Amino acid sequence: MIRHIVFFTANSKAHIDQIIDGLSVLTTIPHARRLEVARNRKTDQLGNDIDIVVYGEFDNEAELAAYKAHELYQESIKRVRPLRELRFAADYSLADVAP
Repeated sequence: MIRHIVFFTANSKAHIDQIIDGLSVLTTIPHARRLEVARNRKTDQLGNDIDIVVYGEFDNEAELAAYKAHELYQESIKRVRPLRELRFAADYSLADVAP
């Protein structure tokens, strides 16, 4: 299984809800086993720069690639990119997790 985690910062706090709406389009793409979009609770003592988190689980690399190639993925990018400042993404396989 592949875990896909993406962090976003809004270019304005006023855009956070619009970004969440734009990212929520991703939840309708059928290739993810699980996909969540959430506002960061900002409870960390050392850093609270991230505004929104996307968390996804995919059975394999092919499903993740199909998700990223889906037309709704492109629609989400079109809606969100003008409203965000930073985007950080990480993908890892559960097979690579240290014991």
